[in-house]
Amino acid sequence: MADSSAPQADSGWRAELELGFTGRGGRTVLSHRRHQGPLRVQRPFYPEGGVCHVYVVHPPGGVVGGDRLELRVDCRDGAHALLTTPAAGKFYRSGERPQRQLVSLNLQDSTLEWLPQETIYYPGATVRQQLELHLDGASRFIGWEVGCLGLPARGEGFASGTVTQGFELWLDQRPLLLDRLRLDAGAGTPDAPWGLGGHTVLGTIVAYPAVQADLEAALGAAQIEEGEGRFGLSLVDGVLVGRCLGHQAERVRQSFAALWQALRPRLLGRPAQAPRIWAT
Repeated sequence: MADSSAPQADSGWRAELELGFTGRGGRTVLSHRRHQGPLRVQRPFYPEGGVCHVYVVHPPGGVVGGDRLELRVDCRDGAHALLTTPAAGKFYRSGERPQRQLVSLNLQDSTLEWLPQETIYYPGATVRQQLELHLDGASRFIGWEVGCLGLPARGEGFASGTVTQGFELWLDQRPLLLDRLRLDAGAGTPDAPWGLGGHTVLGTIVAYPAVQADLEAALGAAQIEEGEGRFGLSLVDGVLVGRCLGHQAERVRQSFAALWQALRPRLLGRPAQAPRIWAT
């Protein structure tokens, strides 16, 4: 029987990972794990007691034309999980063959933190990404995405390619935030004033549920300095959203980490405990 995850001449790799987290006696356990193809997790870590830290690993190290990655996470019964990645994700030049990534996060009476390292979009990449977040009224979430267009350190801008992103946040099957973004190098989006205005890094951070005092705390923690980028925060229907434009992915991630450190005790009732992998 053929391996459906193996790369095909016309389709590329298909990788799937399913994770299930359950709260048991004050401790979160990784109760379900299934993978197909090159997408998996290392063993769970517990640097702060009952919270489960997990690192999502993509062994090939990058995504090429025709590849499809799917990550599905289910949290329930009081679970608290923190997911991150050990390194930056990479979408390589793909020509006319799109690269796809779907992240689906489902929470029932639980807490999830989705804190991946940045994603690098190489010149010529054709990327379609979707993140879907489904919550119930007893759940809490903090998460971010940081994307870098081109390879600024090499002097290679995002002169060609397209990045299409979608983000959906649903509360009890009711949409709270539906966001769509298309960055088309051919249309001049990265450089146009109505686009990224010449910035090479775009980051989004989302937290729920938040109130006005949380927004004020986040404003006080923002660390983008004059000339390094632009930062904005909003609070609508309990959803706190931060947007950051910058020139260095590391600086944007540092700014988001500062926001996370300020918001985590307020929204999740725990002091910030950075994953160990961030220090390596």
